[in-house]
Amino acid sequence: MSKKRKYSSFAKRLTKWLVLALFVILGFAAFLIFSLASSFVYEEEGMRHEILLNEAVEKVRQVLSDVYVGTVNHVPDIEENLDRPDFLFDKMEEIVSLNSRIRSIGLCFVADYYPQKGRWFCPYAVRLEDGKIEKKNVGDAQYDYLTSEWFVEALKADSSYWSKPFFEGNDTITPLVSYLIPIHDKQGRTVGILGADVSLEWMKEKLKEKDQKINDKQWVKIENDKGKGYKRRPYSFIITSDGTFLVHPEENRILRKNFQMLVDADSDTITNYVGRQMMAGKRGYFGKEPDDFAESFDFDGVSSYVFYSPVKHTDWSMALVVPAINFDVIAYTVGGIMAFFVILALLVAYLVSRRTIRSATKPLNQLAASADEVAKGNFNATLPEIKHKDEIRQLRDSFEQMQNSLTQYIAELKETTAEKASIENELRVAHDIQMSMLPKTFPPFPERNDIDLAASLTPAKDVGGDLFDFFIRDNRLFFCIGDVSGKGIPASLLMAVTRSLFRNVAAHVLEPNLIVATLNKAIVENNEKNMFVTVFVGVLDLATGELLYCNAGHNSPLLIGDGVGFLPCDPNLPIGVISGYGFSLQQTTLQPQTTIFLYTDGLNEAENIRHALFGDNRVLEVAQTLLDEDKNQVETIVKEMAEAVHAFVGEAEPSDDLTMLAVQFLGEGK
Repeated sequence: MSKKRKYSSFAKRLTKWLVLALFVILGFAAFLIFSLASSFVYEEEGMRHEILLNEAVEKVRQVLSDVYVGTVNHVPDIEENLDRPDFLFDKMEEIVSLNSRIRSIGLCFVADYYPQKGRWFCPYAVRLEDGKIEKKNVGDAQYDYLTSEWFVEALKADSSYWSKPFFEGNDTITPLVSYLIPIHDKQGRTVGILGADVSLEWMKEKLKEKDQKINDKQWVKIENDKGKGYKRRPYSFIITSDGTFLVHPEENRILRKNFQMLVDADSDTITNYVGRQMMAGKRGYFGKEPDDFAESFDFDGVSSYVFYSPVKHTDWSMALVVPAINFDVIAYTVGGIMAFFVILALLVAYLVSRRTIRSATKPLNQLAASADEVAKGNFNATLPEIKHKDEIRQLRDSFEQMQNSLTQYIAELKETTAEKASIENELRVAHDIQMSMLPKTFPPFPERNDIDLAASLTPAKDVGGDLFDFFIRDNRLFFCIGDVSGKGIPASLLMAVTRSLFRNVAAHVLEPNLIVATLNKAIVENNEKNMFVTVFVGVLDLATGELLYCNAGHNSPLLIGDGVGFLPCDPNLPIGVISGYGFSLQQTTLQPQTTIFLYTDGLNEAENIRHALFGDNRVLEVAQTLLDEDKNQVETIVKEMAEAVHAFVGEAEPSDDLTMLAVQFLGEGK
């Protein structure tokens, strides 16, 4: 009698290691979660502000695009009516009325373009404060636009672009920007500049709306040059490529100050870098280490994070400046709360687990004893009753279910084994029947000296969908090869039907295209599963070597004679696809000692373990090697081709049926 093995108490070990682990985890978890939570908040806040900036940039771009489209679309009409100067006033009014973003628009012509209008002629329309549109000619000696920098530069550029921002007349509050478009006459000469003026006031309002979405509850207190404290919220601004401010919360900077002034005045290299990036039209953000938001920097007197992005189709760049404290307060708050709850949860878990582990694990001893009986084969062993509905109860119920399942499984296994043996036997019978339908005696015509044939068919499964057949009628060899879509029993049944149809039809019909058309009609009429068959049918006149053939979606055969090459084949559809399809007939003449080698895609599409294909090129290489070595007998071609593809596939499972048929025309007469 063997000595009973002694086991240590699981409850004692669990309690000891849990106490030790809790003390180690207590400090580390709190620190780790605080760090991760803070880092996560910095990342999330950074991405959120990037998204807000991109939304604002897109809104600005959309408005500018509306102005661009609303102006450019009228250029063809303007150029078509240059001979009607008075019409242009109405056109300017129409453009302003159709686009609410366009404040005013003018078409200024080169000097004396309309002699009757004088040296200056600039039809102009402007939307007044009451909503009405005023039309007038703004060109005269007082406003000599001909010498203005914008007009001279626009003529020289001869291309559309957004102008530099400017104040119009005595209005030094609302900045404007113009989209300038050259106007050409019918000879292609630049005769004027069309300028659509857009107020930047709307852009200021858009940025205000965006800034309101930002979490700006935390402000940062800084000191100005007078020593008085004030607070700064997150804000946005836009500059041009030369640093000119287009939009800024401090309106005295707009068109009056240049960002380059801040860069030159600030010795902080990061501020200089951001300025250069923005004026260069780059996208990015600063105030972080390479991969996480951890470092902010002083920007315009405040420790901040700065996000910046160019505005497409302009030389503008938009920036979002967020005081670092906005990030810090959220990060520290979230991290601190999470760390506090982790510490509290660990302490509670320690106190509770210490008392409950022993009582919770007590039923395991009883369950272990019952499990030993089950392991010995006693599937009816009594399992302990457990009142609590917990994991141990679930384990007990699982053991009970396992007992029942094992008993049922053994009974089902016996039945399944018998059924499987029956199915395998039926598949073997089906395989034997399928193979018996195909020619299997080679050489098939030993009494003839004008033709030689060899073939093989290797199904990927017990039964397959490939077929080949041949017979001689009226001194002509009728032969075919085919590949049914799909695998298994359905494909084998369609293969048997196709082969039988070929035999019956070819016994009465000479032309291969008519044979294929008859097969197609028969299969289409009863093709509820939408299967199809690729097939090649040939009729070889054994007296003359004339070959009539029709290829219905099958691989082109190889011709092996003076050289090696593919037989030209028309791209007909497979049979079983379309009723009444017209299959083409082709003709060629085989020279004596020429072999036509037919195969299914189980040859050229065979895959190895790396999923590389055997391919048409390897088929050609093997055939050429056999021809060079004078091994072009049909049996040798089929054998060597099979060995080549098997060596290539190696240990990979065959993916398709492999069928080959080699027909050699000897041309020596019967």
